[in-house]
Amino acid sequence: MPEGDSVLQLSQRLQFLVGKTVTRTSIRTPRFANHDFSGAQCQKIWPYGKYLFMLFDQQILAAHLKMEGSWAMHLAGDRWRQPAHTARVVLRFAHQPRDIEVVGHQLGLVRVFPATEYERFIGDLGPDILADDWDNHGKVEALRRIVAQPQRPIGTALLDQTNLVGIGNEYRAEVCFLAGLHPASRVGVLDTARVSEILDIARRIMWANRNEPVRVTTGIKRAGETTYVFGRNNRPCRRCRTLIKHDSLGGPDQKTRGGIDGELERIIWWCPHCQPLVGPQTD
Repeated sequence: MPEGDSVLQLSQRLQFLVGKTVTRTSIRTPRFANHDFSGAQCQKIWPYGKYLFMLFDQQILAAHLKMEGSWAMHLAGDRWRQPAHTARVVLRFAHQPRDIEVVGHQLGLVRVFPATEYERFIGDLGPDILADDWDNHGKVEALRRIVAQPQRPIGTALLDQTNLVGIGNEYRAEVCFLAGLHPASRVGVLDTARVSEILDIARRIMWANRNEPVRVTTGIKRAGETTYVFGRNNRPCRRCRTLIKHDSLGGPDQKTRGGIDGELERIIWWCPHCQPLVGPQTD
């Protein structure tokens, strides 16, 4: 599942394209289908949370992986490993002996805009939890935004990309377990120090995984032992052996579980013993 560390690693793998010239463009979304980067040089590739950005001269291509998105690289003319109908962006770069083709499959969002509009584009997003300056600036701002929403469950606050960017459902589940907190617990019943601790846990485990090929939160890389609660419904907790539970959180009909109008309903996993619900679920 793509989360902030996945996009960071993707950006690192694509750095070899910086300095190369585009020879062919195919953007398969109606709004930007006529846009052509051909002849432009790739000047920079970088992540911001779950977004990947590419700068071509004075134009930026932005893509969001959402749940299923991925990027593949091939030598031009080679058969694609994924179905052609899932391609949303196809870029061909000059390379010897054959051009390189980079294909974005099942991308959840594709945008093209002038480089001068970058700050405006990310203006509604929170700070990046994997940014180098997170501890100096990002954490303070993320903390401010989260505690300003006391009625929200901490689980939905962590996923809200306007609070901070990079955390997805897997990390949300694991962070709440490591914090010993049910994800439906309201922000308002937690003191600021507790929310700060949760952000520290999230930063620590995501930073530790930023360059790792296999995402691990337990410290054990063996298959099936990499997570504490994520994807482990009805399996014993690794700490207390209580059976892990799962449910949904968010959505307009989820008020009894801490959801509020406008929240996206997502699956949560937790240990009933290790992660008590703090405070009431309803007002």
